[in-house]
Amino acid sequence: MRRIVFDIETCSFPFNTLSASQQEYLLKYAEKESDPEKKQQMTDEAIRYTSLYPFTAKCIVIGIFDIEKEKSYVYYESDNKEEWQSEDGKTSYKGLSEKEMLESFWRIAKNINQFITFNGRNFDVPFLMLRSALLKVKPTINLMAERFGNTHIDLLEQLTFFGTTRKFNLDFYCNAFGIESPKSKDITGMEVKNLYEAGRIKDIAVYCSKDIYATFQLFKIWEEYLKIK
Repeated sequence: MRRIVFDIETCSFPFNTLSASQQEYLLKYAEKESDPEKKQQMTDEAIRYTSLYPFTAKCIVIGIFDIEKEKSYVYYESDNKEEWQSEDGKTSYKGLSEKEMLESFWRIAKNINQFITFNGRNFDVPFLMLRSALLKVKPTINLMAERFGNTHIDLLEQLTFFGTTRKFNLDFYCNAFGIESPKSKDITGMEVKNLYEAGRIKDIAVYCSKDIYATFQLFKIWEEYLKIK
């Protein structure tokens, strides 16, 4: 049985590159606000959230952890087709265009039996599928099907019993279960855009590799103590 953990990092396009009607739609609630200070806050927040939408952002990193091999493979956006490895040799990094990253992911996906994510159904998978469609790349598997099946294990759904209890972020669960959090490496998901704009795409790739390994550790806990066969 082939199983992988995966995660993505995204970054929005410059807001001024969107069409006037798209900008108007995204700022419609902010424009209704009469208080100038609150209006600016709402505008800034609306623009910040564009990193989460596949129509206003792109995929800049895809991280894959092969459970059987216990190795990570991280693709990151780069004009240079460069490849390198972590010092321990357990993580391979490769620079590709966004379209090439998506093609590589779906090529791998068609031979995988089980996918593990954290909040993958609400974010990673829809983002990947829609970005693929926008770039004319055909997904090889529908990871949004069979919510209660075994093909796609979304740990956020599992740990909240499919929305029955409160949701926490990955860092919170890691601290609760004694797992080293990716945030302990001084980078958080909220800083991705700033890092990207500063040209630190490799730092984002390394952060993603920590993310998927932490997710794998959380998966092991779920599989041993919470999975009921």
